[in-house]
Amino acid sequence: MNPVSLGPVIPGAMLRADPLRVAAQELEAVFLSEMLKSAGLGAIPNAPGGLGEEQFASFLRDAQARDMVRAGGLGLSEMLYQSLLEAENGRN
Repeated sequence: MNPVSLGPVIPGAMLRADPLRVAAQELEAVFLSEMLKSAGLGAIPNAPGGLGEEQFASFLRDAQARDMVRAGGLGLSEMLYQSLLEAENGRN
């Protein structure tokens, strides 16, 4: 029995994400989530859900912010990545 292929074979080294890039993208996602919160995204006036609804709205904002970063974001993560890379290379 042959296994089903879901796409091209990617070498193992390419599967591991660069930790600096991941950190930069996470930071941009947190920033975007806070900006979405400040903009009032997910806020429902007079909503009957109360505190629970507010907590789940934060999960939605976080997921939307991560999706925005995956789609290219603001470019902040690339600038952060380059700065982190320069700082790391300066230490070596």
